[in-house]
Amino acid sequence: MTVSTQSPVALKPVQAGQQTWTVDAVAQLFELPFNDLLYRAQQAHRAQFPTGEIELATLLSIKTGGCPEDCAYCPQAARYHTGVEPEKLVPLEDVIAAAKAAKQNGATRFCMGAAWREPKGRDIAKVEAMVSAVKSLGLETCATLGMLSQAQAQQLKNAGLDYYNHNLDTAPEFYGEIITTRVYQDRLDTLGHVRRAGLKVCCGGIVGMGESRIQRAGLIAQLANLDPYPESVPINHLVQVPGTPLCGTEPLDPLEFVRTIAVARITMPGARVRLSAGRRELGEAVQALCFLAGANSIFYGDKLLTTCNPEAQADRALLAKLGLQPQVGNGVTNCCECRS
Repeated sequence: MTVSTQSPVALKPVQAGQQTWTVDAVAQLFELPFNDLLYRAQQAHRAQFPTGEIELATLLSIKTGGCPEDCAYCPQAARYHTGVEPEKLVPLEDVIAAAKAAKQNGATRFCMGAAWREPKGRDIAKVEAMVSAVKSLGLETCATLGMLSQAQAQQLKNAGLDYYNHNLDTAPEFYGEIITTRVYQDRLDTLGHVRRAGLKVCCGGIVGMGESRIQRAGLIAQLANLDPYPESVPINHLVQVPGTPLCGTEPLDPLEFVRTIAVARITMPGARVRLSAGRRELGEAVQALCFLAGANSIFYGDKLLTTCNPEAQADRALLAKLGLQPQVGNGVTNCCECRS
């Protein structure tokens, strides 16, 4: 891959009362002694989430593989040979069955992901039906379908969608190293359409792709300075899939991942900071540190789109071991042992 020449995207003004974070200020948080950083993150976390419950979200791939984009981390890109075969949109009844199972297992949010650059009109119509059906089960709904127009975002909102996920992936200065088939502004434009439609935003990134610490700080600054910052912030730890260009990248130090969670919590205190892809590789001890650093949401189930995720039973056991309680519908919490 070639060195990016893309200029950094200017940070937007933030809403009244929301702190503006420069990249340097975020970088200074990363440089704090580890215990001091976690202490600050805990203070921010407890101020906003005093009960400390963990949100459980389940992600289903409703259309797998065949994506025309060149995201260097993604096994679903058609140009890479990863063993992922293109599949058609799953039937509505399969989505309903998966959502019912997710709810029975304790999930409160159900996310639907499709490997599209952007959905076509006929695609949106089918996803609308899925959203309405899942919403009727009493679950929060989320979708990630690629780039959206303003009209498409409004259609999804009208169907009952609660959240739309569209990650920035990395800092603007590093973005061209990872993706060349769309520019950073395309992502910001979609987020703008989502906000104007009245949808909540789920937006985060991936760490461990070979970026520097200052570039990780740049990603967090971009997220924290969105107006307003996202309600959900998934932080993904790169899963290195054979056949993708990033396979073989030097792994990120696990404590640096914990630092990233802590910095996200401090800069976006009211957000749900989600442990997303790569939890399986982190192990229980590092995940426990991430919860201490302010993570309060996990993707829950045995698969994230095409990569493995800790099984639901293992997650329940870990939360019980740590004395953490999962969120139940409408913000009510319950102990993990009652869900096994």
